[in-house]
Amino acid sequence: MPTDETILPGAENPGKLTGLKLGPPQQAAAGIPGVVAAFKQVIGEVGLLRGLKALGKLNQKDGFDCPSCAWPDPDDERSGIGEYCENGAKAIAEEATTKKIGADFFRKNSVSELAAMSDFEIGRKGRLAEPMFLPVGGSHYQPISWQEAFAKIGTALNELSSPDEAVFYTSGRTSNEAAFLYQLFVRAYGTNNLPDCSNMCHESSGVALGESLGIGKGSVKLEDFYEAEVILILGQNPGTNHPRMLTALQKAKRNGATIISINPLPEAGLMAFNNPQQVKGMLGLDSAITDIYLPVRINGDMPLLQAIEIMMLEREEKNPGTVLDQVFIQNQTEGFEALKHHLQHLNIEDLIQQSGIGKVQLAETVNILQDKKKIIACWAMGLTQHKNSVDTIKELVNLLLMKGSIGKPGAGTCPVRGHSNVQGDRTMGIYEKPSSKFLQKIKDRFQFEPPASHGLDVVECIKAMHNEKASVFIAMGGNFLSATPDTLYTAAALRKCTLTVQVSTKLNRSHLVHGREALILPCLGRSDKDLLNGQQQIVSCENSMGVVQQSKGILEPVSDKLLSEPVIICQMAKATLGSKSPVNWDIYLKHYDHIRNDIEQVIPGFEDYNERVRIPGGFYLPNCNREGRFDTFDGKAAFNIARFQPLIKKDNELLMMTIRSHDQFNTTIYGLDDRYRGIKNERRVILMNEKDIMTLKLTDGELVNLYNHYEDVERVAYGFIVVSYPIPEGCAATYFPEANVLVPINSVADKSNTPTSKWVIITVRKA
Repeated sequence: MPTDETILPGAENPGKLTGLKLGPPQQAAAGIPGVVAAFKQVIGEVGLLRGLKALGKLNQKDGFDCPSCAWPDPDDERSGIGEYCENGAKAIAEEATTKKIGADFFRKNSVSELAAMSDFEIGRKGRLAEPMFLPVGGSHYQPISWQEAFAKIGTALNELSSPDEAVFYTSGRTSNEAAFLYQLFVRAYGTNNLPDCSNMCHESSGVALGESLGIGKGSVKLEDFYEAEVILILGQNPGTNHPRMLTALQKAKRNGATIISINPLPEAGLMAFNNPQQVKGMLGLDSAITDIYLPVRINGDMPLLQAIEIMMLEREEKNPGTVLDQVFIQNQTEGFEALKHHLQHLNIEDLIQQSGIGKVQLAETVNILQDKKKIIACWAMGLTQHKNSVDTIKELVNLLLMKGSIGKPGAGTCPVRGHSNVQGDRTMGIYEKPSSKFLQKIKDRFQFEPPASHGLDVVECIKAMHNEKASVFIAMGGNFLSATPDTLYTAAALRKCTLTVQVSTKLNRSHLVHGREALILPCLGRSDKDLLNGQQQIVSCENSMGVVQQSKGILEPVSDKLLSEPVIICQMAKATLGSKSPVNWDIYLKHYDHIRNDIEQVIPGFEDYNERVRIPGGFYLPNCNREGRFDTFDGKAAFNIARFQPLIKKDNELLMMTIRSHDQFNTTIYGLDDRYRGIKNERRVILMNEKDIMTLKLTDGELVNLYNHYEDVERVAYGFIVVSYPIPEGCAATYFPEANVLVPINSVADKSNTPTSKWVIITVRKA
């Protein structure tokens, strides 16, 4: 990889410090401070009346789906006070803001001037209000008509020597209807280059679950939490990333569930939760969540799980039939005896050392699990972004299979998705490796031959652009540059494109690091009223647990020059494919019901789509695991055998993971405070164990630079402040996107190709 990727500014957030203020980490999430923070942001950005109108319909059955995380809404007890969390309210403040930017703004602000701002500053400028174009060599975006913009896209795509020279990215906020149209357009154009944000987060989960259980989705419903005996939470910070999950955990705990949290950091939401919708919560009472907290080393999850399994096997041998579900193992799984043999030949002392968890805590955990059958396992990025992520998730599945904890009430798998419709996008066909069965459905319905060869995922498309094998990049939402690894390498890749196109609601860094030409296409947000031919339209989303429900915007758009994602896609398709198109795009421009009619013909589980999506609360998609079946070759769940490979690092090196602050959702920065961790007014920090600080002869509060040398390429993140924090020795944590520059493009998870953002070896040097 070239080492001169710093030739142009703007790829990274500026290194200017903003004034760190430290306080003690909070012990409990939410409560009154969360309510105050949410309403302050909403009223400041949206205004009182518009803000209250939006919040009143957020996550309601007759309202719109939250543009933040994918945690499911309760089927039967949605709060009339407010079915949303602090960060959901902040997401609405961002989207429903009355601030807007158009031609005048871009005339006054050059691309280089905007690129010198932080992501936080860029995001606060307002909603994009009209389509904009940056010509070759231009310094300022300028207005362009929608017709001209679509014509430029069509011309650029048709001038390529092969459709595979174009890349079509999708964020997780795209609706089912838009996602279906997008993949249909891309395949009619002739490629499967459909990378999406799943490639960077839960791809490892999909691979692991698909190979082990036959379906790449979780198996539980929300009500399963209320029946569970044990809930395992691994590599997840629900207090910040999925706050409404805390309500479910609190209810589960009151119903008798034991909650075991496995995470390198003692996060506030894991420890305790003050429910702002209850009097006790507002008073700080009845808040405890976690019963057992295991401060595992970064990537110590697999050896921990294997140690637990070994101890359970030992106890099963002493008292047969009391620990493992032998009937389930015999009838519904394969490979148990091989796994048993493998585990018996592992050294449990080595596993304990590698995990960082002591024998006493380990034994306490096994004591809890020993006689329980209703076990739910939840996980997020802390498990999915390592080199061995697929095997680690399969190890977690091993544990559930040993206990017979799949396919029964109160038990199962729960990969907690981040974006609100990231699961739905994949269901709709946003995938670079489509199945032959899916492609046949496309062929049968639309009478064209979709491409069969696999396309490029996120990492592969970045390399293709960098090597000039792909030159047109189109993003359906998201902030690609800030979400991806190896920031300078990715920036150089985007700059080599002939055209970059961003379909967006807000300005972000991906608009400022661009191809030779660039387009910004402003679209309606989830909260915006969507009128088509005088009729209000609805879209739909799929949550983390497979519920598909309608979403209906209720706010007047801030500009009359915004188009919806489905309309934008149809117009791009028409401009590109012209009269040769095998798809009648005009019918979709009459009413979205026509989109859903075709989804029903292509995607299993969507029978009577238009009728069922209008049922308040929506409907569940079929899930074989939930029903106790496994869509594998032999119809049985597969145990997996894996050996943990300890990380080899030097004494002066640390294993770093990137994390979110509390004032952040993915790449969107709401503010500069990480309230729960006691870090305020600064994002350029590195959380380190106090012993590591002493060993490296550093001091708390000292300014340092961070270095990664993967494959002998030096990557540097400049100007970070050392903060002493309760994290295991040898480990460190930093915020993304600031530290993404350290994540190597070639360091990926086996099988899933997910960037290893939780598995970065660094050295720390005084600045």
